[in-house]
Amino acid sequence: MMNKMNVKVSFVTALVGSALFTAGNAAMAVTSFDQNVTNNVIFGSGNANGSFTVDRTNGIELGLRAKLRFDASNQPQNIFNSNGDGTYTFSGGAAPGGFSFAQPPTTTPIWNFEWSVNTDFDGSTGLKLDNLTYELGIDFDPGPGTNFLTFDPITPVSPNFFDHSIGDNSTASGAGQEANSFASYTALLNGFNLAQNSWNMEFFNNPPFDTFDPNTPGTYDFFLRAIDANGAELARVDASVNVVVPEPVTAGLGLMGLGALALSIARRRRA
Repeated sequence: MMNKMNVKVSFVTALVGSALFTAGNAAMAVTSFDQNVTNNVIFGSGNANGSFTVDRTNGIELGLRAKLRFDASNQPQNIFNSNGDGTYTFSGGAAPGGFSFAQPPTTTPIWNFEWSVNTDFDGSTGLKLDNLTYELGIDFDPGPGTNFLTFDPITPVSPNFFDHSIGDNSTASGAGQEANSFASYTALLNGFNLAQNSWNMEFFNNPPFDTFDPNTPGTYDFFLRAIDANGAELARVDASVNVVVPEPVTAGLGLMGLGALALSIARRRRA
């Protein structure tokens, strides 16, 4: 199973803001869980559809999910660990090998978060990707608070562009188009309504958001929203990744367990 390699996004820091937003005229999001996105997962090859947390509002479909990006052999798997409520649970720990630019991969978790934007999922809007703007929020605070890196994950800032897979409602699985220049990227945004990507926290672990540690248990929140030319929110989806790090059994607890076992054996022998 192949997975499209994502380049590390180095220019995002020019676009970010850590403050929480207040959205006026927000759409009433209707969130569904464990959904397929319309119509396929079009990035890479061998990537299954399903397990997305999805909002379909105003003819726009936004999806978020998490996936096991690195198994014990450093390979991606179609394992999403959805809890059926917009949350996903993964074990803590760094990836065995990580990406080629992140060696050793001390800040690369074993999981990716994946997103999908479809501006005309049901054929009702006629909107292309460049008819709207977007906001993605990535939480770097594992505690109950949030520290969001926020930026537009689709609209380019010249001369930079993204490596998204782009298509429409007829694009086959794994058959999305990727741009090789700023001009080709803007042309794809103008001609198509579907964009997807699979990203790792490692891609954005730069100051001031260089606090991510894959070994730290906690919850990381994500949101994705679509915005019209007047600044009104048309659709929004939220999801969370719970990172669980098993507590090690201390030597003291181990000795206590052995002591209890010895006492139990002695009692049985006396009985």
